Amino acid sequence: MACIAVDDTIPNGTLSYANEAHQILNVSVHSLAAAKQVILCGVPGAFTPTCSLKHVPGFIEKAEELKSKGISEIIVISVNDPYVMRAWGKSYPENKHVKFLSDSSGAYVKTLGLELDVSDRGFGIRSQRFALLLDDLKVKVANVESDGQFKVSSAEDMLKAL
Repeated sequence: MACIAVDDTIPNGTLSYANEAHQILNVSVHSLAAAKQVILCGVPGAFTPTCSLKHVPGFIEKAEELKSKGISEIIVISVNDPYVMRAWGKSYPENKHVKFLSDSSGAYVKTLGLELDVSDRGFGIRSQRFALLLDDLKVKVANVESDGQFKVSSAEDMLKAL
Protein backbone atom coordinates (compact mmCIF):
# COMPACT_ATOMS: atom_id res chain seq x y z
CA MET A 1 0.00 0.00 0.00
CA ALA A 2 1.04 3.57 -0.59
CA CYS A 3 1.93 5.56 2.48
CA ILE A 4 -1.01 7.18 4.28
CA ALA A 5 -1.33 10.81 3.20
CA VAL A 6 -3.12 14.05 3.99
CA ASP A 7 -6.88 13.87 3.22
CA ASP A 8 -6.92 10.06 3.43
CA THR A 9 -9.33 8.40 5.81
CA ILE A 10 -7.35 6.49 8.40
CA PRO A 11 -8.01 2.77 7.92
CA ASN A 12 -9.50 0.87 10.79
CA GLY A 13 -7.34 -1.66 12.53
CA THR A 14 -6.84 -3.34 15.86
CA LEU A 15 -4.29 -2.31 18.44
CA SER A 16 -3.87 -3.86 21.88
CA TYR A 17 -2.80 -3.11 25.41
CA ALA A 18 -2.29 -4.90 28.71
CA ASN A 19 -4.56 -3.65 31.48
CA GLU A 20 -3.82 -3.48 35.22
CA ALA A 21 -4.73 -7.19 35.58
CA HIS A 22 -2.28 -8.02 32.75
CA GLN A 23 -5.10 -9.06 30.43
CA ILE A 24 -4.63 -8.27 26.75
CA LEU A 25 -7.42 -6.11 25.40
CA ASN A 26 -8.03 -4.98 21.83
CA VAL A 27 -9.23 -1.60 20.65
CA SER A 28 -10.10 -0.40 17.17
CA VAL A 29 -8.40 2.66 15.75
CA HIS A 30 -11.76 4.02 14.59
CA SER A 31 -13.18 3.78 18.12
CA LEU A 32 -10.25 5.89 19.34
CA ALA A 33 -10.37 8.49 16.57
CA ALA A 34 -13.96 8.90 15.37
CA ALA A 35 -15.44 12.36 15.94
CA LYS A 36 -12.22 13.55 17.66
CA GLN A 37 -8.90 15.21 16.96
CA VAL A 38 -6.20 12.63 17.65
CA ILE A 39 -2.45 12.41 17.30
CA LEU A 40 -1.27 8.96 16.25
CA CYS A 41 2.47 8.67 16.76
CA GLY A 42 4.43 5.66 15.51
CA VAL A 43 7.89 4.77 16.73
CA PRO A 44 10.37 2.06 15.70
CA GLY A 45 10.68 0.53 19.14
CA ALA A 46 9.92 0.84 22.83
CA PHE A 47 12.88 1.69 25.04
CA THR A 48 15.03 2.68 22.05
CA PRO A 49 17.15 5.83 22.48
CA THR A 50 15.49 8.39 20.19
CA CYS A 51 11.99 7.12 20.99
CA SER A 52 12.53 7.04 24.75
CA LEU A 53 14.69 10.11 25.21
CA LYS A 54 13.25 12.54 22.64
CA HIS A 55 10.11 11.56 20.74
CA VAL A 56 7.79 10.23 23.46
CA PRO A 57 8.93 12.65 26.22
CA GLY A 58 8.03 15.55 23.94
CA PHE A 59 4.43 14.35 23.67
CA ILE A 60 4.23 13.77 27.41
CA GLU A 61 5.62 17.24 28.15
CA LYS A 62 3.37 18.97 25.60
CA ALA A 63 0.21 16.91 26.25
CA GLU A 64 -1.62 19.65 28.17
CA GLU A 65 -0.83 22.21 25.49
CA LEU A 66 -1.95 19.81 22.74
CA LYS A 67 -5.18 19.09 24.63
CA SER A 68 -5.80 22.84 25.04
CA LYS A 69 -5.70 23.09 21.24
CA GLY A 70 -8.40 20.45 20.80
CA ILE A 71 -6.51 17.15 20.80
CA SER A 72 -8.61 14.44 22.51
CA GLU A 73 -6.15 11.55 22.37
CA ILE A 74 -2.39 11.16 21.99
CA ILE A 75 -1.56 7.60 21.04
CA VAL A 76 1.90 6.08 20.67
CA ILE A 77 2.10 2.80 18.77
CA SER A 78 5.01 0.49 18.20
CA VAL A 79 5.60 -3.01 16.87
CA ASN A 80 6.14 -4.41 20.35
CA ASP A 81 3.95 -6.67 22.45
CA PRO A 82 1.33 -5.16 24.79
CA TYR A 83 3.33 -6.02 27.91
CA VAL A 84 6.37 -4.15 26.62
CA MET A 85 4.21 -1.16 25.70
CA ARG A 86 2.65 -1.20 29.18
CA ALA A 87 6.08 -1.29 30.84
CA TRP A 88 7.32 1.47 28.57
CA GLY A 89 4.34 3.66 29.44
CA LYS A 90 4.87 3.00 33.15
CA SER A 91 8.50 4.14 32.79
CA TYR A 92 7.15 7.72 32.47
CA PRO A 93 5.54 8.35 35.89
CA GLU A 94 4.75 11.94 34.88
CA ASN A 95 2.56 10.73 31.97
CA LYS A 96 -1.12 11.49 32.39
CA HIS A 97 -2.38 11.67 28.81
CA VAL A 98 -0.36 9.60 26.33
CA LYS A 99 -1.67 6.10 25.57
CA PHE A 100 0.83 3.36 24.68
CA LEU A 101 -0.68 0.77 22.33
CA SER A 102 0.75 -2.29 20.67
CA ASP A 103 0.75 -3.24 17.01
CA SER A 104 2.51 -6.45 17.94
CA SER A 105 2.60 -8.04 14.48
CA GLY A 106 3.07 -4.79 12.56
CA ALA A 107 -0.18 -5.39 10.67
CA TYR A 108 -1.54 -1.91 11.30
CA VAL A 109 1.58 0.01 10.30
CA LYS A 110 1.67 -2.14 7.16
CA THR A 111 -1.92 -1.07 6.43
CA LEU A 112 -0.73 2.54 6.77
CA GLY A 113 2.18 1.87 4.41
CA LEU A 114 4.53 2.84 7.26
CA GLU A 115 6.28 -0.44 8.00
CA LEU A 116 10.06 -0.42 8.29
CA ASP A 117 12.07 -3.53 7.53
CA VAL A 118 15.17 -3.56 9.72
CA SER A 119 15.74 -7.30 9.43
CA ASP A 120 19.28 -6.59 8.26
CA ARG A 121 19.95 -5.22 11.76
CA GLY A 122 18.16 -8.09 13.51
CA PHE A 123 15.01 -6.15 14.41
CA GLY A 124 12.52 -7.52 11.86
CA ILE A 125 9.57 -5.40 10.78
CA ARG A 126 9.01 -2.22 12.77
CA SER A 127 7.17 1.07 12.35
CA GLN A 128 8.62 4.08 10.65
CA ARG A 129 8.76 7.12 12.91
CA PHE A 130 5.73 9.30 12.22
CA ALA A 131 3.09 11.58 13.68
CA LEU A 132 -0.37 11.87 12.15
CA LEU A 133 -2.93 14.49 13.08
CA LEU A 134 -6.40 13.02 12.60
CA ASP A 135 -9.68 14.89 12.63
CA ASP A 136 -12.73 12.59 12.65
CA LEU A 137 -10.72 9.82 10.91
CA LYS A 138 -9.30 12.15 8.23
CA VAL A 139 -5.55 12.70 8.07
CA LYS A 140 -4.89 16.44 8.37
CA VAL A 141 -1.11 16.22 8.86
CA ALA A 142 1.17 13.31 7.96
CA ASN A 143 4.71 13.84 9.23
CA VAL A 144 6.78 10.78 8.30
CA GLU A 145 10.49 10.65 9.02
CA SER A 146 13.18 9.49 6.66
CA ASP A 147 15.07 6.43 7.89
CA GLY A 148 16.73 7.13 11.22
CA GLN A 149 15.68 10.78 11.38
CA PHE A 150 13.79 12.78 14.00
CA LYS A 151 13.08 16.10 12.30
CA VAL A 152 9.35 16.41 11.49
CA SER A 153 7.31 14.22 13.86
CA SER A 154 7.76 15.86 17.26
CA ALA A 155 5.13 17.27 19.58
CA GLU A 156 6.42 20.72 18.61
CA ASP A 157 5.73 19.93 14.95
CA MET A 158 2.17 18.89 15.83
CA LEU A 159 1.65 22.09 17.82
CA LYS A 160 2.79 24.16 14.82
CA ALA A 161 0.27 22.29 12.65
CA LEU A 162 -2.59 23.17 15.01
